[in-house]
Amino acid sequence: MGGYDYHSGIGAAAWAEVLRLLRDREVSGLKGTPRMKTINGRGYWYDHYRIGSETVDRYIGEDGAELRSRLDRYGEMRAREQRSSRERARLMRVLQAEGYLMSDVGTGQIVSAMARAGVFRLGGTLVGTQAFRAYEGLLGVRIGFDQSAMTDDIDIASFERLSLVLDDRLDEPLAGVFSDLKFEPLPSVDRDGRVWRWRQTARQTLVEFLTPSFSEEEGVRELAALGVSAQSLHFLNYLIAEPVPVPFLYRSGVLVQVPRPERYAIHKLIVADRRRDGPDALKSRKDRAQAAFLIGVLAGERPEDLAEAWEEARGRGAAWRTRIAASLRRMPETREVLRQVVG
Repeated sequence: MGGYDYHSGIGAAAWAEVLRLLRDREVSGLKGTPRMKTINGRGYWYDHYRIGSETVDRYIGEDGAELRSRLDRYGEMRAREQRSSRERARLMRVLQAEGYLMSDVGTGQIVSAMARAGVFRLGGTLVGTQAFRAYEGLLGVRIGFDQSAMTDDIDIASFERLSLVLDDRLDEPLAGVFSDLKFEPLPSVDRDGRVWRWRQTARQTLVEFLTPSFSEEEGVRELAALGVSAQSLHFLNYLIAEPVPVPFLYRSGVLVQVPRPERYAIHKLIVADRRRDGPDALKSRKDRAQAAFLIGVLAGERPEDLAEAWEEARGRGAAWRTRIAASLRRMPETREVLRQVVG
């Protein structure tokens, strides 16, 4: 369970401070009065203000002690925002010097543009390899420039139901965001021609929107808050439950959210088996490499979290257990690590 190269305390402290400053920034730009709505027994905070004769409720985030604390101090945070931006830029230079995986310019431009539009504020979760790279800071371990951490693609997942419940919209339509960045919609096999993928003509970067499927079919669904369609997939609901905020390492930092690392690791075992044959075989090997890395780290650092994620996935049914077992047959070392953690 050892053998991993961890970042220094200086890097870990800088990463945590960037995250704190970005979380503070969430409430520093409020235009009106924060107020909470209770929907289906859960609390959601909104910035309540007027534009002319129109009343606007702009979604801030789900209720919790941490967010309430920030809302209590938002006036103070607003006054500190300019200084905060300079401090984040300084901390990002520290992270780069410490060897953290920084975003390339092209990917950073795309992710930051989606963040400014409100994609992550409204429930979008960064998944796939871009999320895997973020675990370097969350777990404090060096990932390095291994092929399992390299990609140009950007995958965003969100719950269809959450997208409806929030009753809010992006600050800028994604069609315009993608057009400005020279993306073109890809033809869809959906009978209604709905678009859920865009490709950038110059860099061939692919942006995909995904959502969990709760039926037998994996059809195309609508994400109302994001104003886009999304490909629905089985097993995805497990992955994006309870996402965590992290800084995306570009310029002075971008606040995004990613799946919990233990859920990501177990989900990769499932996905690896789904695409082990045919044209996705290379992706399957990458899935197994990411799962093996995270399970190894988590077994030493967060064994209780790993065991809980393992038991939850296996408890969801025979199809889940079959997929996981099939991948682990190809991963004897990882299977042994898990056996030591979960028995």
